[in-house]
Amino acid sequence: MLSLQRFFPVLAIGISLLAWNDPQPLIGWKGAVIPLLVLIMFCMGLTLRWQDFQRVWRKPDAIALGVVLQFLVMPLVAWLIALALQLPDDLAIGLILVGACAGGTASNVMTFLAGGDVALSVSMTLLSTLWGIVLTPWLLIFYAGELVTLDKLAMLFTIAKLVLLPVAGGVLCNRYLPDLGRSLNAHLPNIASAAILAILAIIVALNADEIATMGVIAASAVILHNLSGLTLGYWLARWRGLTIVQSRTIAIEVGMQNSGLGAALALNFFTPAAALPAALFSVWHNISGSLIATFWHHQTQMKIRKLRQQQPQSCGQ
Repeated sequence: MLSLQRFFPVLAIGISLLAWNDPQPLIGWKGAVIPLLVLIMFCMGLTLRWQDFQRVWRKPDAIALGVVLQFLVMPLVAWLIALALQLPDDLAIGLILVGACAGGTASNVMTFLAGGDVALSVSMTLLSTLWGIVLTPWLLIFYAGELVTLDKLAMLFTIAKLVLLPVAGGVLCNRYLPDLGRSLNAHLPNIASAAILAILAIIVALNADEIATMGVIAASAVILHNLSGLTLGYWLARWRGLTIVQSRTIAIEVGMQNSGLGAALALNFFTPAAALPAALFSVWHNISGSLIATFWHHQTQMKIRKLRQQQPQSCGQ
């Protein structure tokens, strides 16, 4: 069966180009972004079990470090990049908003492909998603307060509706309607990927003119932001004494944001241009995540082969 998730980077680029070339049919779909995000969050909830919540309390150290880095590194780096590149206000707000969001569910897939700690990744995504309800509005005000007039409580309640309710609904379906969860499980990655692609197409269409004038600087900011998160996430985790596998997991989790949430919040509270960094992030972080996951998986396989080659020699000696 065709996997949208497997070919996501290529599809994201193709759909973005189509939406940019002919945006008119999609402009009227702006109101679909929030329902699509709710669908993505519900799919995330369907992948979770009560045991995932218990795991947070059993192994708190690595999870806590990852979540702290998530909300420490990404908004700070976004703010520094916005200053360094002198981004227009809308792009600066959008980039900081993406940085202040929780980790994205795509990080769990990339962690699996990289041979990382999937349980740690899922736990970090879960915990950062819950903390993000409070921290995302607060961090946006902290870093972009001079650029925005924002009702922090209104954004907090919006995030709770967009994130907490659909995730809780998915978890409850798993608990009380297990047959439904099992029947949908194999299709969840494709459903979520299709919803993200639809959000991406709508945002690109809404920003077709802005992409023509600000696309290069916006893309540069997003790429720098993502690569900084991956790099700092890995080396700060290593500096704190975590294993290579844990550090790779944290790097992917820190570097890959819930850009769908960032886009929905930008459209709801700001301008379509503020959603542009989130749209570009959706494309780029899947490309960079796929590349780094492949590279780390190759490194791991090389080490395994070397160890297997050394074993007969050790036995002979």
